[in-house]
Amino acid sequence: MAPSGDARSAGGSTRAVTRTLSDDPLGGTVRRTVLPSGLRVLTEAIPAMRSVSFGIWVAVGSRDETGPQAGAAHFLEHLLFKGTRKRSALEISAAIEAVGGETNAFTTKEYTCYYARVLDDDLPLAIDVMCDLVADSVLAEADVETERGVILEEIAMHDDEPGDEVHDLFARAVYGDHPLGRLISGTEETVTPMTRRQIQSFYRRRYTPPQIVIAAAGNLDHTAVVKLVRQALRGTPLDTDPATPAPRRPATPAVRTKPATTLVEPKETEQAHVILGSPGIDRTDERRFALGVLNNVLGGGMSSRLFQEIREQRGLAYSVYSYAGQYADSGLFAVYAGCAPGKVDEVLELTRAELARVAAEGITETELARGKGMSKGSFVLGLEDTGSRMSRLAKGELLYGNLMPVDELLARVDAVTLDDVNGLAAELLGGPMSLAVVGPFDESAFLAR
Repeated sequence: MAPSGDARSAGGSTRAVTRTLSDDPLGGTVRRTVLPSGLRVLTEAIPAMRSVSFGIWVAVGSRDETGPQAGAAHFLEHLLFKGTRKRSALEISAAIEAVGGETNAFTTKEYTCYYARVLDDDLPLAIDVMCDLVADSVLAEADVETERGVILEEIAMHDDEPGDEVHDLFARAVYGDHPLGRLISGTEETVTPMTRRQIQSFYRRRYTPPQIVIAAAGNLDHTAVVKLVRQALRGTPLDTDPATPAPRRPATPAVRTKPATTLVEPKETEQAHVILGSPGIDRTDERRFALGVLNNVLGGGMSSRLFQEIREQRGLAYSVYSYAGQYADSGLFAVYAGCAPGKVDEVLELTRAELARVAAEGITETELARGKGMSKGSFVLGLEDTGSRMSRLAKGELLYGNLMPVDELLARVDAVTLDDVNGLAAELLGGPMSLAVVGPFDESAFLAR
């Protein structure tokens, strides 16, 4: 299989260049075309399906904003559904819903995705609608004001969800004022004064063909998809001169994180929400497969150490889990727990003790085997629908620069050794950790703990 990055030399040419990336026995035929504009189209043909998931992925997220722009990427995501030169907001939603399809979008810290899922016969419609709204939105002044109100309500709603808020607080504890530590939505202070002109400038500077990957999976024909995409983009701002696809976001220099700290958000809640963790590894680090195994063993399921100790044996929390967050140049590894405020001290004591034990002693061979099985099973089972396959294509291209075959990925998990996991555990779990708490506590309540 040729890695998808091999075709990048075709960028800037006056013709489209297509390659077959894989004929995966566990999937369908994957093909990749680089259009002259630098926009990339990847498809996975799965004839047994009767649906298709179609996504437009832009390599722009909240970390690409300046401080005063905080929330611009998310604001723009809302606005692109409000109308183009060809369609009103109602016509956009009605066109897809009339054929039983669904469409949505989401913004992350490093990319934004717009997607639709439809019956295979309706793929031409989905391509035309989605390309239209991403390429040619008018961003009317009245819509900016309407969506500003919607987003401010969304921010307020988020503030009423302490289980979500604590994750943002933890990111701020680790990254401080770095864009990775900011809210994806922005804040009331940044969203309220944001103008249409600022959003329009962000849109046209950031949404360019070299930064865009289109991915589709299901019962489709690659050549037909490419043709439909080119037709849909003809005459729009994305119909540009030849260019080279943008390289993936670099992993260096690594993001500088803050020393371990404690942040408390006082809030009168019935349940306390806590996260304890530290900086992790970036998403291209070769140890990411060992990290997946470690996460499974520590808090990745009902058989994990933390779930068994804190919930099953002691009944101290309903929800407790560990997780890894990974970016191009940084990462996080943390444990979340939601419990009664009076049980926070005991939950934190048990969590710290378990993390210290794994850092010092490692995991067992039995846990290693179980952690590998969980990683492999969850990955393969996650490929059972067209949406996950479409996402895999786009993320492989946008975030990694290649699409790892399923068999190779499973082999990489199988190759993880006990020393790999235990060495990583000692590195990530053996030092000081940051703590984020949302609940009925004074701001200084955890400083000495």
